[in-house]
Amino acid sequence: MKSRNHSRTHTQHAFTAFNPLVPEGLVLRSRRNMLKASLAGLAGLSVPNLLRTSDQLMAAGKSSLSKKSVILLWMTGGPSHIDTWDPKPDRPIQNRGPFGVTQTSVPGITITDRLPKQAAMMDRFTLIRSVDPKMSSHQPNQVMQTANLRATPRTNRKGDKYPAMASIVAKHHGANHPGMPPYVAFMKHHSHIAWGGYLGKEYDPFIANDAADLPVYDLVGKDSGKTSGGKMFQFAPGLSYERMKSRRDLMQQFDKLRSDIDQAGSMSAIDSYSQRAYNMVLGQRVQQAFDLNQESPATRDRYGKHLWCQQALLARRLVEAGSSFVTLDLSYHTASGTWDNHGDNIPPYGGIKNGLGPLLPLFDHLLTTLVLDLEERGLLDQVLVIAMGEFGRSPMSGTQGSTDGRNHWPVVMSMCMAGGGMNHGQVIGASEHDGAEIKHRPVRPGDLAATIYQYMGVPLDTQYIDEKGRPNFAIENGEPIHELF
Repeated sequence: MKSRNHSRTHTQHAFTAFNPLVPEGLVLRSRRNMLKASLAGLAGLSVPNLLRTSDQLMAAGKSSLSKKSVILLWMTGGPSHIDTWDPKPDRPIQNRGPFGVTQTSVPGITITDRLPKQAAMMDRFTLIRSVDPKMSSHQPNQVMQTANLRATPRTNRKGDKYPAMASIVAKHHGANHPGMPPYVAFMKHHSHIAWGGYLGKEYDPFIANDAADLPVYDLVGKDSGKTSGGKMFQFAPGLSYERMKSRRDLMQQFDKLRSDIDQAGSMSAIDSYSQRAYNMVLGQRVQQAFDLNQESPATRDRYGKHLWCQQALLARRLVEAGSSFVTLDLSYHTASGTWDNHGDNIPPYGGIKNGLGPLLPLFDHLLTTLVLDLEERGLLDQVLVIAMGEFGRSPMSGTQGSTDGRNHWPVVMSMCMAGGGMNHGQVIGASEHDGAEIKHRPVRPGDLAATIYQYMGVPLDTQYIDEKGRPNFAIENGEPIHELF
């Protein structure tokens, strides 16, 4: 059964380092805290500590000037591997499902006939048909996004503490431009993505839902005809750029009262990072990256008006501007996810034909448009595109009173990758004849993490500290997928 609600909340935010509610000073503390709260609430960017980390990386000779980045297309709910990238056309219909198959541009590789555009571009893609999603669940979706088998908040009370791979990248690679947040996510529900965990709130994703003017869809995928408005960068009534600058200048004057007696120079350092944070929040680079009006009508039309397609265009704009990891939560529903295709009688999930069927042409267009756009802009070798969910679906269909619904299947799943300057036009691994088990070449979550970290220049022996002060390796039981390099 699906859980419709999840109790996890995020009472802290990514601007915790600003301490906007902590009193400071002796006389003017309330005024100063009001100013800090105004700045902290302007956009919610986790900038001061991230900027500090960026400087530390450069000092250590680990600058993020490689400009590499990752776009994760998260197919929330767990797409059926048999009905997408690992078809079983010779099996009985209860196993093979309702769709046909198509030959791709790479001889010997077949996929579902519902992905014709990807089939025509298979030389740009790698399919991995032997991913091991052991322990993975959803709502929250943690294991595959953290590469840690203990990241299971439903059964492990500390399961939400293991940092997202994207958060590891944010800390150890940083943004590709100091004016951009490193880890950005478009999120339908907080349980659909992974967070900073033990790394701290400053490595949580920058949630971009309100940063751009996007169409609003209801829980079953119907366009409401409304748009979100892109309110994040809009000042409150009476609050202008000039007024924010005046507040900033006043705050600097207050800080100088204390910096005069600071012997170690730490206050001036704090001022420096706050100044850069202020410039990021009010600077044009972030705002322009989220402004779809900067794109030509032809490009916007090429992607299409659907919410997910517009988010894909924004993902391209964000990595082009300097973000290093962007996650798209491809779900309409706030519960377990739109790709959780159990049965025909459970809106909005449906079974394979009625639930998954309408998603695949949309996904096919989104995926191939993004990859072609990156390629035409000369960015594809610098952007690794990953599409996957949290697990596969059961080989035998007909679950929950449906004709062709499939259950959760944390035994084997498929995923696809493109770009990143890697070897493509191939299939890695295989499932058994009925898609129920891994046949050969298992690919573990740790292998995926090692692949991403090696690509992004994150040391494979990277560690983080837990709440007891103990070191934990960011990669447990994993190595880079050698076929890709």
